[in-house]
Amino acid sequence: MRNLLNFLIKYNYWFFFVLLEVICFALLFRFNRYQEGVFFTSANTVVGRLYEVSGAVTSYFHLKEANEELLERNIRLEEQMSRLQGLLKEYESDAMKLQSIQGAATADYRIFKARVINNSLNLADNYITLNKGTRDGVQPDMAVVSGMGVVGIIYMASPSYSIVISLLNSKSNVSSKIKNSDYFGYLKWEGGDTQYAFLRDLPRHAEITLGDTVVTSGYSTVFPEGIIVGTVDQIADFADGLSYNLRIKLATDFGKLTNVRVLAREGQKEQRTLEQNSTK
Repeated sequence: MRNLLNFLIKYNYWFFFVLLEVICFALLFRFNRYQEGVFFTSANTVVGRLYEVSGAVTSYFHLKEANEELLERNIRLEEQMSRLQGLLKEYESDAMKLQSIQGAATADYRIFKARVINNSLNLADNYITLNKGTRDGVQPDMAVVSGMGVVGIIYMASPSYSIVISLLNSKSNVSSKIKNSDYFGYLKWEGGDTQYAFLRDLPRHAEITLGDTVVTSGYSTVFPEGIIVGTVDQIADFADGLSYNLRIKLATDFGKLTNVRVLAREGQKEQRTLEQNSTK
């Protein structure tokens, strides 16, 4: 403390001189507008440069944090892009299948859009409810398909809703054949796994290989020919030894059904009435 006092006493004239200089400059810039303007302009320039240097230094020390944040964002963007690519491929696949359905439905068929509002999977007789009914042109015995393939047949309809007998139903019996051949049989679901059904009554001399595509035969008043049903997953003989019992992996994923199409064939009712009268 004594050394500090000795230092101040020794150089008191210098301190007094600096104090007077500060007072002079303060009076000069305070009461003279020109000098005041020059001072503030220069001061702002200096302060701006100091802020610029300070910002650059601060940014440099935050580069690591910024790089880590950018890396995390890139990872999230890559994940989103991967999901979008998967959805795009799925959409393109469904669109291609839907085009094939529309191509298979000839000019004799009208197509109605509908949405699934209820669906069962774990029963012996599964049904699907659609948000379209007789007011929209939907009637019993019309075909129901999706972008993936065959869904079922309209069972009953009210003005605003309709019930579909799903392929996953013991009452379902769809005439189907091996694509690009004339061998046909009847598709039947036997319960259990919702991915598989069985195609029966194909003759033993029919040439069938695993992976063959199964489509609707067109030998009914409901489905047009060529709507995809699934692919041959397993080949076995039927109990009588005269025909095949093929396990078919269904093209339609019934757990993901949302939008479907109802196919209405012109003259369907007339044909059914004629066929029923011929059996009497």
